[in-house]
Amino acid sequence: PLGDPKEGGSKMVSEIYLTRLLATKGTLQKFVDDLFETLFSTAHRASALPLPIKYMFDFLDEQADRRQISDPDVRHTWKSNCLPLRFWVNVIKNPQFVFDVHKNSIMDACLSVVAQTFMDSCSTSEHRLGKDSPSTKLLYAKDLPCYRGWVERYYRDIAKMAAISDQDMDAYLVEQSRLHAGEFNTLGALGELYQYVGRYREEVLTALERDAACRKQRLRQRLEQVIALVSSNS
Repeated sequence: PLGDPKEGGSKMVSEIYLTRLLATKGTLQKFVDDLFETLFSTAHRASALPLPIKYMFDFLDEQADRRQISDPDVRHTWKSNCLPLRFWVNVIKNPQFVFDVHKNSIMDACLSVVAQTFMDSCSTSEHRLGKDSPSTKLLYAKDLPCYRGWVERYYRDIAKMAAISDQDMDAYLVEQSRLHAGEFNTLGALGELYQYVGRYREEVLTALERDAACRKQRLRQRLEQVIALVSSNS
């Protein structure tokens, strides 16, 4: 019998499970490939790369240059932590955040495998796999080199794009604020930012004083005025 704990029954269960697992993976393969290729493309189906992504990645490269960090894996990891691993993994694991769908336990388990593969695709370290490795890791082992190539190409393509000026970025943010006016609690967001500033007041003020662009705009003095104003009102 299939449930027999003896060697024959256990082996048969494993073979049936593996066969079904591979069949399911084959059915979903195109959808997973389309998802990964879309997320790691600078232009896909006439959708241009959002300006903030280019601006943020250039900022990270600038910080690496300023600190004389030449290791490409460090830059790769910074970018992965900022966007794919912080944002997209959360959406992949929790589609109910975006769509009106119910996520049951089976769907959660399947999406966890896709999310883990997505995270492995962004990794710069090679994962050594063997016969004792979990099946969820072995399932996409042969696809990972291709996915990692897409990630590396994505970061390279963004680096080659024309830089976004501060003026263009400011105009973009103003336009986004106009389009979504009234959708967010602005005072609530400012309150959260003020709590952060209160917790790291000296560090923030020191950083503003050291940065030439911040000194030019007198941001330290302006922030001190805000702190004094809020403290007096409190």
